[in-house]
This record gives sequence, C-alpha cells and structure tokens, in this order.
Amino acid sequence: MRETVAVEALDDQTVDRARARAAAAGRVVVKAGTNSLTDEDSRLDRVKLDKLVTDIMDLRDRGTDVVLVSSGAVGAGTGLLGADVGQDPNLIEESQALSTVGQGHLMRHYTQSFERYDQRVAQILLTGKDLDTPERFRNFTNTVETLLEWGVVPIINENDAVATEELRIGDNDMLSASVAIGLDVELLVTLTDVGGVYTGNPKRNPDAELIDAVGANYESVLGLVDESTTAAFGGIQTKFEGARDVSECGIPAIIAGSADPDVLDRIAEGESVGTIFVPMDGETDD
Repeated sequence: MRETVAVEALDDQTVDRARARAAAAGRVVVKAGTNSLTDEDSRLDRVKLDKLVTDIMDLRDRGTDVVLVSSGAVGAGTGLLGADVGQDPNLIEESQALSTVGQGHLMRHYTQSFERYDQRVAQILLTGKDLDTPERFRNFTNTVETLLEWGVVPIINENDAVATEELRIGDNDMLSASVAIGLDVELLVTLTDVGGVYTGNPKRNPDAELIDAVGANYESVLGLVDESTTAAFGGIQTKFEGARDVSECGIPAIIAGSADPDVLDRIAEGESVGTIFVPMDGETDD
C-alpha cells in the first residue's frame, strides 16, 4: 500500500472566504456523474436520482438558479435493454446506441422527479462544436438565460450519439466547466461517488485523507491525483481539471460526494463540504 503523502493546507482565512463565496452563489452549475446516478450494474438508480433532485431543490428554495449537467444516459439505456447488450467496451457504437435509448428514459425520470416539487425542466444536448463556435454558443447561452428567467431548470448532457471522443473520456466534467465559465455562474459543484479530492485513492487506500482546499498547493495536489489514478478512479482527473479551469476564471468550484446528506444545502450554508478550489482572482487566493 502506498504511503499517504501530506499536502500543504491553505490558510483558514483563504478557505473560509472561498466557502463564503460559494455559499452566496446566486447561480450554480451542478454536475452529476454516472456513478452518482447508477447502481453497481451501471443501471439508472431512481433513488440516487431522486436524492439529486431533492438536493437541487434545496438550492431552488433559496432562490438560486441551477443548471444541471447530467451524465447517466448510457446507464439508463443499459437498464432498459438488459445485460446482453453494450458489453464490449471497445465498441464505441454500442455506448453511443445505448445513450440514444437511455437519454429519453433519463429525462423521463428527471421530469417525474422534479414534478414532485412542481418544478419544470428542459433538455439541452451539446457537442464540442456547440461550445467552440461563437454563434452556436451564443444561441445556447441565450436559451439558458431564457429558461432561467422562466424558472425552468436546464438539464444538459453531452450529445453522446455523435460525440465519439467525448464519450470515451467522460467529457461532461469539462463540459460543465465550459458551461459554468460561459454562463458566468458563481459556483460549480461536481458531485461524485468519491467525496472530494484525496491524498490517495480512497477506494484502495483507507489511509487516504480528504484535501479540504486546492489553491496555492495546486501542483502538489495534481501530482497526487496523477499518481493515485486507476481505471476505477480515473474520472477524478477530469473533475480536477474542470474545477481548476473554473477557479482560474474567478469562480469557486467544489468536488463533493453525491451521497452526502443535504450536500448542496450544506454548501449553501458555508459548511466544509468536499474539496473547494479557491478562485484565482486575487480576492481569496494567496
């Protein structure tokens, strides 16, 4: 077992100011990963989805605008078609086909779950070209702004059916970062089955410790993330990169556990939840 390595902690005032800014956010992007929405057999888990919706509504009840970036379409498709399909990880077309089956199923569950709170939702599917083409990105942001004015929660996903490379690398992490920056939100929260960034892989090393904040200690933390990454834990790299990109644009970002009780409400209360990335705008970072 690899020895746990200590990481230099940021000073308490810096972290407290960052947490306070996160708590005061009036517009938030919430990203939910596949493992936060599916069971051990990679099928859509309605209990997990309902919890996510309840957590989002905690923010909505505070008057906060929420944009949800959601994975889970492939898992939803797997659940519908059964274990006999989509079993070859080398056949990207199988994952793409599963996503087309599952996306509507995923949105149906979201619609039903949000209806418990009389909350309307909208679906938006994006590709890299939508983000890279100024006119298309402007159309996207105008649509989101209109939906938020109407009190609708936009639910965004990668258009997996045509975005081959994005599907392979789990690019919803980077998609959520691009959306957060493009919409000029005040906080990005990435929810995952791991409760934040650790000094090692917590799934393999019980001595791995949660890193409370990332800022001036970025390089040392990045080294630990790279060293601790495995096939089962590799998704933390893109989450780490996305959170860092957002923080470099002056927006606080938090990686937190989707299973944590009242996770978004606790963030809005300024509690120490997950790992916060201190915004690099000269106000809360050294």
